[in-house]
Amino acid sequence: MQEGNHTAPQTAVSSDDLVAEQVSAEGEEFLVETDAPAGDASAAGEVAPYPEQDPPGQAAPVAMPALAGPAEGWQHLLEAPEHAYCRMDYGDIIQGLVMHVDTDEILVDIGSKAEGVVPARELRKASQAGELEDLQVGDSIYVFVLRAEDEDGRAVLSIDRARLEKSWRWLEQIYQEGEIIEAVVDGYNKGGLLVNLQGVRGFIPASQVSGIRASSRDERQDALVDMVGERIPLKVIEINRHRNRLILSERQASREYREARKEELLESLEVGKIYTGQVSSVCNFGVFVDLGGADGLVHLSELSWGHIEHPRDVVQTGQEIQVYVLSIDQDRRRIALSLRRTQPEPWSTVAERYQLGQLVEGTITQLANFGAFARIEEGIEGLIHISELSDDPVGHPRELVQEGDVVSLRIIRIDPVHKRIGLSLRRALREMGDEDLEEVDLDFDEGDSETF
Repeated sequence: MQEGNHTAPQTAVSSDDLVAEQVSAEGEEFLVETDAPAGDASAAGEVAPYPEQDPPGQAAPVAMPALAGPAEGWQHLLEAPEHAYCRMDYGDIIQGLVMHVDTDEILVDIGSKAEGVVPARELRKASQAGELEDLQVGDSIYVFVLRAEDEDGRAVLSIDRARLEKSWRWLEQIYQEGEIIEAVVDGYNKGGLLVNLQGVRGFIPASQVSGIRASSRDERQDALVDMVGERIPLKVIEINRHRNRLILSERQASREYREARKEELLESLEVGKIYTGQVSSVCNFGVFVDLGGADGLVHLSELSWGHIEHPRDVVQTGQEIQVYVLSIDQDRRRIALSLRRTQPEPWSTVAERYQLGQLVEGTITQLANFGAFARIEEGIEGLIHISELSDDPVGHPRELVQEGDVVSLRIIRIDPVHKRIGLSLRRALREMGDEDLEEVDLDFDEGDSETF
């Protein structure tokens, strides 16, 4: 950039084709006055072209994440030469030295024939942000040229507009490079969310917020209010500094972030290991679990060792759970997970919890010609052979029990290796001694094992 010929770019940058029509109408609702309090939808008003009005937004600038740090490279800004006067024009940003500081003004040596002056009204926002607390004579600062020379021959400068100019240039760089930034939502209006990006007010249309799926206007407004104070990822999709227009998308930023994270996760996850994730959605066939940027599927059959009717009987959306990685399909970019394999297989410890002759409570789950099956705990079902239903002859189990009945049963056989437990309804009704137990076990092995 040549000295004395720095002017703000005059070309507006349009948004991506995918969202141009979507945000154009909603973006018109983002008309916020300079000193309007955050979160007040009534603060909307017509914005004059920059730089005739004061830059909008009074909230303290947010700290940018590591994904996209502040723009570097101010080499193109004018610097005060040591042995020649600096020719200045409106809009130039010059680096100078602080010569005098008081409550009314700051004098800055910018290499002109006289020191430049920063009046109090042009350092108000920098003062509110706490940037001038440690400012001392001899410090180097950047200033924006408002007037090349006043009636006293001094250049009139602005610290606030220099800060804002730097922020706009940083945001234009972010837009050109397609980077993702983060900011804290500090307000809302009827069309979407508001953020402050180093002094520049940005607008996020409700249609560009992935977490808002409300059907009515009132529900959408409530959802917007709930997001105030939340830190979210953002991507610049439209920027026009001369209209004070900055449109952002949380939806695009989240999608791109998740795609990048998914690639990383597919490389870092290991089959057979257990990871912590959050249930992102529940479907009839299973649940999706967010592992930190990528979702994996826990199929219905991998949710529990026992039988379940629907995944919501086991987990809920938003719940944090541990999952076991079953497989990773790099080509299809799919992750198969298991919830039940993070817990001991019930049959592996069944002999520690049950003994022959023990009285248990079971729920009838299925009827067959040869007997009835009963669940005594999740993942553990046993057979009540038809001969063990009653002392009297029984033509079919349905004559005595129905699916869903809860009955008291005696354990008459335990076979962890083949995952079998023999149960008796008729023996639960009377006391059994050691001799009875031995006879029951022997009879069951010889006569009924083929049907179990």
